Amino acid sequence: MGHIFHESSHFQQVSFNENPNVGVYCRANDKIIFTRAGLSKKIKKKLVDALDVELVELTIADATIIGSLLTINSKGAIVTDFIDSKNLKIIKDQGFEVYIIEDIINAVGNDILVNDYGALVHPNIKDETIKKIKEIFQVPVFRGTIGSLKTVGMAAVATNKGVLCHPKTTDDEKDYLKKIFKVDAMIGTINHGAPMIGSGLVANTKGAIIGSLTTGIEMGRIEEALKFLE
Repeated sequence: MGHIFHESSHFQQVSFNENPNVGVYCRANDKIIFTRAGLSKKIKKKLVDALDVELVELTIADATIIGSLLTINSKGAIVTDFIDSKNLKIIKDQGFEVYIIEDIINAVGNDILVNDYGALVHPNIKDETIKKIKEIFQVPVFRGTIGSLKTVGMAAVATNKGVLCHPKTTDDEKDYLKKIFKVDAMIGTINHGAPMIGSGLVANTKGAIIGSLTTGIEMGRIEEALKFLE
C-alpha cells in the first residue's frame, strides 16, 4: 500500500478544455512554463501556483501541442523546425539558448527526456543532432527506451528530484535512468491507468500539474517519485 496523498496548492489537477492530457500542451522547468495560447485565467493561475513559475504563451505552427514540440531544462530549449520567428523570439527572450531541430524525429517533447543532469533521447536521433542537444542542454546525452518505447519524452517525467516512468519500464531501464538523471526512478501511471506519464503530468522541483482523471493512489506515486514529501 502506497502512502496517502496530501493535498497542497503545489499539486493542481487540471484539464484543458476537458482534455486531461496536460503534458501535451505545456512544458516547464523550475522558472517558467510555456503553454498553448488561450487557456482561461483560472487555469493559468493554477499552473503558476502549482509550479511557482512565470507563464509564457506560445503558438507553434498553429498547433496547441507545445509539450510535444518543445523541450527545456534550465540551460536551453529545443524546438521543432516549424516554429516561426515571432515565437522563437519569445523563447529566446526568456534567456534560453535555442536549437531548432532538423532531425526527421522532430516532435522533441515526445522524443527527448531531460533534466539538469542528463538527457535520454529516441534511439534513432542522428549523431549530429545528439551533439547539438548536448551543447544546448549542457548535459551528457544518451539514446535509449523506456518501457521499450522510443518516445521517451512522453513515457516519463524527469525533474531534478526524481523520475516517474511508464509502468512497463524494466529494472535495467530504471537503473539507466538513475545513472543519466542522477535521481531515483519509480514507475507509475496517470489519468486513471494511462501509462504515458509525460502526457498527463507536468512537474518541476516545486510542484506538479496533473491530469484531472488521475486517482489519489496515482497522485501518491507522483508525490513519492518526484520527492514532494521532503
